[in-house]
Amino acid sequence: METYRRHDIDWLRVIAIGLLLIYHIAIIFQPWAMLIGFIKSNDSLEGLWKPMTMLNVWRIPLLFFVSGMGFFFAMRKRNWKQLFLERTNRILLPFVFGFVAITPLHMFIFQGYYNLPLTYYSSMGHLWFLGNIFIYVILLLPICFYLKKYEHGKFKRGLAWIMNHPIGPLLISLFFIAEVLLVKPQIFALYAQTWHGFFNGFLAFFFGYLLVYSGNAFWQTVLKWRWFYAIIALILYGLRFIEFNMESPSYLMAFESICWILAVFGVGYKYLNKPSKALSYLSKAVYPIYIIHMFVLFAGASLFLPMNIDPIWQFMAVTVFTILMSGLIYEFVIRRINFLKPLFGLKWNSKLVLNYRAIIKKF
Repeated sequence: METYRRHDIDWLRVIAIGLLLIYHIAIIFQPWAMLIGFIKSNDSLEGLWKPMTMLNVWRIPLLFFVSGMGFFFAMRKRNWKQLFLERTNRILLPFVFGFVAITPLHMFIFQGYYNLPLTYYSSMGHLWFLGNIFIYVILLLPICFYLKKYEHGKFKRGLAWIMNHPIGPLLISLFFIAEVLLVKPQIFALYAQTWHGFFNGFLAFFFGYLLVYSGNAFWQTVLKWRWFYAIIALILYGLRFIEFNMESPSYLMAFESICWILAVFGVGYKYLNKPSKALSYLSKAVYPIYIIHMFVLFAGASLFLPMNIDPIWQFMAVTVFTILMSGLIYEFVIRRINFLKPLFGLKWNSKLVLNYRAIIKKF
């Protein structure tokens, strides 16, 4: 199995979370924002939704693909018990803590903004993603460790042979097309807490694992054919934009989603697979920022939406506020208070833990 770190995959995780923040901010400026529990601007920017509709067919599946790839790398030096404990600490603990202590914060801000009675309301909210990931880990542990045991077997050789051809990666889309034909989602991009989102995420997570497991053939294929996949995706998006008012038949959107993702993997492998100080910092920061960004976003919205300024300036102000304040909370609170780290998916400071133990022994 591969032993080196894939910096492009780390970058794609950072970029995908960044796009998620922008996407959530754009929702505030849509007329239907309150229907899904967001603070709503009185001045809509519906034009923002055109580029968002290009993103929303692949941004969440991409995150699940990347998570499956991360699962592959997490398995390299761990047995199943160690991996289960590591995933429990890194995923389940932040999910439970977020459910109890983080998602209620943006609900408090929402209630305060609309002068509603302040009521404690715990929910998965945007952390549904973590809940799904943990379930996938439980379900796929036996299969993935079986594949790891026979990593030089016929299945891997056959998978590598398929991925060595430009049509090979596109065959993945058949599973996603089958999913939408069976589940029949009303809205393709409605992933949160839906059966479509669950099964789509499950497929993306498992194929993320399999693509890295298959070896270098997949990466060489998407590197060589990245623009081919991108052109198909653009054609399908254009068709969706012109003919279907942004919501084409689900099987076409499933195929478009995979084409975008393959193109993104190819571009990332070409340009992003290199270490940097920025990546080293952001790859650690992005998970805690994902967990906290919603209450920061709602705080920014409650601050800037009442201002009598152009809505595009409000959008920019909320964006800057969300990114800046989330970064500051991470840097000066989460990153520096050791006992908070595991609650946000970070590792303890081992030197600090050893110091605590030494102090305790003295007493």
